[in-house]
Amino acid sequence: MNGYHYSPLGHIEVICGSMFSGKSEELIRRLRRAQIARQRVMIFKPALDDRYGEDEIVSHSQQRIPAFVTRGSADILDHLGDRTQVVGIDEVQFFDSGVVEVCNRLANMGLRVVVAGLDQDYRGVPFENVAQLMAIAEYVTKTLAVCARCGAPANRSQRLIASDERIVVGASGMYEARCRRCFDPEPQAQFAIPLEQAAPTAPTQKPD
Repeated sequence: MNGYHYSPLGHIEVICGSMFSGKSEELIRRLRRAQIARQRVMIFKPALDDRYGEDEIVSHSQQRIPAFVTRGSADILDHLGDRTQVVGIDEVQFFDSGVVEVCNRLANMGLRVVVAGLDQDYRGVPFENVAQLMAIAEYVTKTLAVCARCGAPANRSQRLIASDERIVVGASGMYEARCRRCFDPEPQAQFAIPLEQAAPTAPTQKPD
């Protein structure tokens, strides 16, 4: 389902897709609407993601919203305000496995929990946290980007640098969106940019 459907009970909303598909932008949009409705909102992001701002969630299109920086899922419960109604979490794939139970617990407490993250890594393998959250969530929104090669709807993140690490934080110049046909889960190393030469510059590819 697209968007948020009101429920008086706690629940989980998952926004997921490839890079450059507008996940953070959609998360920010929903959280801002909750703030406009005068709901008490708390927003969290992992310390690992410091590409555009240390204490903000920033979309590739430069939309911003303040957030608490966390070192792990336990920090979310530690910093949660007593009167919080809505919890937002960005880049949920970077959190430890405990984030699934934390989100479930918050929803069981009657809170609206909105999370955003990549659903697949650079090989096209699902991130376990996001897959589990999709399974228990009441609402799931899959966002699509535009394939950098052919212009078709894209749901995969093509890594353009030479690295075997599963987690390499980066933006345009290091990744691009690809469709199923154009995606290469194991690109030839000689065609990839060495990690030390790839600088996360300002993005040129924006979300849909």
